[in-house]
Amino acid sequence: MTTSPLSRRSLLRGGAAGGLGIVVAGSLEAIAGPAAARPACRPAVGYGDLVPDPAGLLALPPGFSYTVVAQAGATLLESGQPTPSDADGTGCFRGPHGSVLVNNHEIGGDEPYPVPALPGLTYDPGARGGTTTIEVDRHGRRLREYVGVAGTHNNCAGGITPWGTWLTCEETEQRAGGRYLKDHGYVFEVDPHDPSANTDPVPLTFLGRYSHEAVAVDPYTHSIYLTEDASGPNGLYFRWTPPPGFRAGKGALRALAQRPDGGTAGSLAAMRCLRGDAHVADLSEATTPGTRYRVEWVEVPDRDARTVSVRKQFTDAEVTRSRKLEGAWWGDGGAYFVASYARHDDGSANEHDGQVWFYDPRRQTITLKTIFGVNTDPEADHGNYDGPDNITVSPYGGVILAEDGEGVSHLVGVTEQGRAYPLARNDLNDSEFTGPTFSADGKTLFANIQSPGYVFAITGPWGRPSNGHR
Repeated sequence: MTTSPLSRRSLLRGGAAGGLGIVVAGSLEAIAGPAAARPACRPAVGYGDLVPDPAGLLALPPGFSYTVVAQAGATLLESGQPTPSDADGTGCFRGPHGSVLVNNHEIGGDEPYPVPALPGLTYDPGARGGTTTIEVDRHGRRLREYVGVAGTHNNCAGGITPWGTWLTCEETEQRAGGRYLKDHGYVFEVDPHDPSANTDPVPLTFLGRYSHEAVAVDPYTHSIYLTEDASGPNGLYFRWTPPPGFRAGKGALRALAQRPDGGTAGSLAAMRCLRGDAHVADLSEATTPGTRYRVEWVEVPDRDARTVSVRKQFTDAEVTRSRKLEGAWWGDGGAYFVASYARHDDGSANEHDGQVWFYDPRRQTITLKTIFGVNTDPEADHGNYDGPDNITVSPYGGVILAEDGEGVSHLVGVTEQGRAYPLARNDLNDSEFTGPTFSADGKTLFANIQSPGYVFAITGPWGRPSNGHR
């Protein structure tokens, strides 16, 4: 995911790049510490060495292959317009013939192919982002492709809900004015199976207006945990707690937002961490896996940020900040979230290239599961990876990460033992990978190259990846 108006690659260019972050919907206790996570770590075998692609698109391990599901500007939507630019966070749902993908389009400027502003599906005709829905068969071949939600801005990541919808996040604080007719910086819900449920898009204003990145939803309490990718000052980690009597399900969040008190429904609070009784100002203060902080939640005064950005409504003594809060995933009875990198010049206490945190709602604590040292050679393609962004859990163990850093771009696998391996390489350019997500049957991995805009279906001899020999 890029950071508007500058891409993450642009932000990191000229210095050491971001590192590797891991989110696992299972125990992270087996993930190795900093020594194994350094850029020059001994690589896991994974599925074997990558084979260069004769077509110059996607290098994969032996026996693996890909299908181009969609291509920006080349394939067509049902409405006749070209597939939009900048595919990003993606949700995958079981479909009648295979899978249904909801594809974010991180369009925040003048990208060549906007999400068409179709009647009834458009929030703000001045904004060019949104989502598309792609139905594919069991072989990853596109059957249908159409607009989900249009007229939103810089749709970055999001998350899947327990009731089978997609929450798409606007990574922006854009206010109405100029070509924009409405305020932006919201979360919208997209139904992958019922297009009529997406008409007249409704911003979930109770989740706040800020640079949303990703969400993780508690399937038991239906609390929503949200990351903010922002700087000046650095972003915050949020929790939304539903109001009493809330009954989750398809359409429930939309209905809640449409109530007279919808903008303030439930409670939106920012995380504050404490080490004993000492306040923790920034997550980069933690440098050792196993570090655990007690968590308190501080109510957001004005979640719609009418005059002051949400993160600026707090002093540094009231909340805990972090640079580059990115991916989120619910698992292991709690919420994992990633701080992608930190540098002294962005206000961070210590430098790193990735932290993975786990919030335990029962104990009201966060624990640092792993931390990655600074990648000093991001241009080299020999087992050093940087800039984790989108994340998915592999049904075969470990996780798959999408690189958005410097130099060569990969889909990076991490075994349950904490060893990294390349699963795919972008042989076309240095654009980031986005949106890795497995089909429900685990046979297909969908992923995107954001620019010039490809959606791939990757198949092959899946199984538990080899951890190699230590």
